[in-house]
Amino acid sequence: MVLTTPKLITTPRPKLSLNIPDGMSRNEFFNSPANLLNLANENGLFRTPEDLLMYRKLIGHSTEFDTSIILDTSRRILDPLGRPVRRDQMHQKQKKVWTQMTQILLNYMLEKYPDPKKHLILVGEASLDSTWPLNKPGVPSIRMIHNHFMVFPMKDIQNAPPADPTDVNLTDSGHNSLFLRHLNDIYREFLEVLDLQILRPIPATECALGSTGFPQGLPAWVLDDDCSKINDQYFWYEYEQILRGFLDFYRTFFTIVATGDELIPASTYFPQQVHEVLLGSNKFLRVARDLREKVIQDPQFANEIRWRPAYKQLLFRDDKGRIIVTISQNSVGNAITELLGIVVNRVEDPEAFAKLEPGLVGRLLEARERLMAANIGEPISAPCWPEGKYVPPKK
Repeated sequence: MVLTTPKLITTPRPKLSLNIPDGMSRNEFFNSPANLLNLANENGLFRTPEDLLMYRKLIGHSTEFDTSIILDTSRRILDPLGRPVRRDQMHQKQKKVWTQMTQILLNYMLEKYPDPKKHLILVGEASLDSTWPLNKPGVPSIRMIHNHFMVFPMKDIQNAPPADPTDVNLTDSGHNSLFLRHLNDIYREFLEVLDLQILRPIPATECALGSTGFPQGLPAWVLDDDCSKINDQYFWYEYEQILRGFLDFYRTFFTIVATGDELIPASTYFPQQVHEVLLGSNKFLRVARDLREKVIQDPQFANEIRWRPAYKQLLFRDDKGRIIVTISQNSVGNAITELLGIVVNRVEDPEAFAKLEPGLVGRLLEARERLMAANIGEPISAPCWPEGKYVPPKK
């Protein structure tokens, strides 16, 4: 049996030199289009005509390999509530390039780090900003979908001290736990409607990392064949089907919470399965109504509710070298790494970061060359890589 041992990793970061406009708080800056401009100008790596921006995460989770791709529509769509924040809201060309970039960077990581005993590889896509509770302080205005690409040396995870196992951000927190504690069986039964040929359902306990015991309680699927199947377009079709199943479940549940009515939401992908499995389940209906009553009675709890689908969809390599797919409700505070039991404490330590930065940037630029070779966008010259090579920042 795999033991639950979440780990606390300390990662150094540089001192941030941000030009925050007068009258704007630090929190407001991070949640504004000004931050996106800073990301592109100071840490941008690659941009496509579809508004996809790859950048170096200055406050990163890992100093081995850590980058993100965001759908930056802030300059084109000025209304923050009108921007796509989930993959199902992208237009077809954006989704195609998004998948292509994900596939290219994942292939790079698998080739660069071939041994699952030495490195943990993960790709985590998250919808975040538009689903932030409307009354919660610091509501993000960027509102964008983003994809994380990270690598952790296994020895760092294994040697890290234990994290607090009661940390609410591990896997899920708050009302999201309803999916795991009360609706797990129904959730899995509902997802059986997915006609998957490449991915196979697997208990989370059978793919959990030996170093942390996570993921826990989440639905999981394994790529039984070799990792080259990620280059099969049908793999990404099945990846999309998993998201669609999650969206149907989430929308149906919170439609009942919001209205009290047993309705099949508009734009449902699997209406027959919604009708038979979800609306036909007394337990599903009871849990939704119990939550509805709690929202009515408890204003503080109501302030935490995410009425629109919020998810983190994760691809990672397990201890056996297999590609695992899982999907989670997106809690307000949790990070993508916490789905795998890794809590990252990012501390300001310019000296430690300076020693690691050349190697980190070199690997990011090496990965960027794969995107340039695919001819899907243009490289960005930032202060630390003005001509495609690392240059130490000016002191």
